[in-house]
Amino acid sequence: MFHKALQNPWARIVIAVFATLLYALGVNLFIVPMGLYSSGLLGMCQIIRTVLVKALNLSTTVDFSGILYLLVNIPVLLLAWRSMGKKFLARTLVCVVSSSLFLSLIRVPAAPIVEERLTACVIGGLICGFSLGLTLTCGCSSGGLDVIGLWLSKKDAGFTVGRFSMSFNVLLYTVCAILFDLNTVIYSVIFMVFSALFLDRAHQQNISAQVLIFTRDEDPELPNRIMSRIDRGVTYWEGKGAYTGNDIRVLCVCVSKFEESELREVVREMDPHAFFIVQEGVRIGGNFVRKIS
Repeated sequence: MFHKALQNPWARIVIAVFATLLYALGVNLFIVPMGLYSSGLLGMCQIIRTVLVKALNLSTTVDFSGILYLLVNIPVLLLAWRSMGKKFLARTLVCVVSSSLFLSLIRVPAAPIVEERLTACVIGGLICGFSLGLTLTCGCSSGGLDVIGLWLSKKDAGFTVGRFSMSFNVLLYTVCAILFDLNTVIYSVIFMVFSALFLDRAHQQNISAQVLIFTRDEDPELPNRIMSRIDRGVTYWEGKGAYTGNDIRVLCVCVSKFEESELREVVREMDPHAFFIVQEGVRIGGNFVRKIS
């Protein structure tokens, strides 16, 4: 059902907006009450907010990090427009605005929901990483490092958004260590690591898989339909079943995990009895297109 929903562009946007709400809940309910800092551009905005609050002696109830996040995303949106097309820009703009809105409207509880810092980091990291990965899987982005990471991942097949986020945040938390206490930095880093790990697992376009399809259907229409529907190359060879002695055809296709469900659907339409072997996490080089959506 989830895969079917992702085929509808409007359903993708709705799911992505829900994911930004989930992200804002993870940050404002589990991370901010602990006096910790998020990762990426939002974490940078939170640090700027804290510095301004102290320097200008503003009320501690004022949290304008969501507004700052919207402003710093303007050059990021320009990058999305120049390198990833107008449709991706439009979807990203919706997610950036909704994310900034939710971050500003969701009230930070006066007392932490979870009193133990490590537990809050794990829960917050799980929620935030999953929601960011879900946003990317919908072909959208909440802005910030996601767009830059996606752009770089298109340039290098071995590059992942999560790894780029970790690299940027090393610098971010170094600044945080200089401005604040080391204890705050340590727990913020723990949150960042869990968030990056769950992001890479939830971002299904980021997971490559090799699929072997064993079919008795020798009609060339099957590989042609796979190539036209999924836009992936197909290699096949003739084989023979050792037990039955029947002739079979073995098709090999490299896809992202996001495309795996559609591949199965295409094959089942022509051969309901086809047999699959799927190996995830394979390294793929050469002419393998890294798709955003």
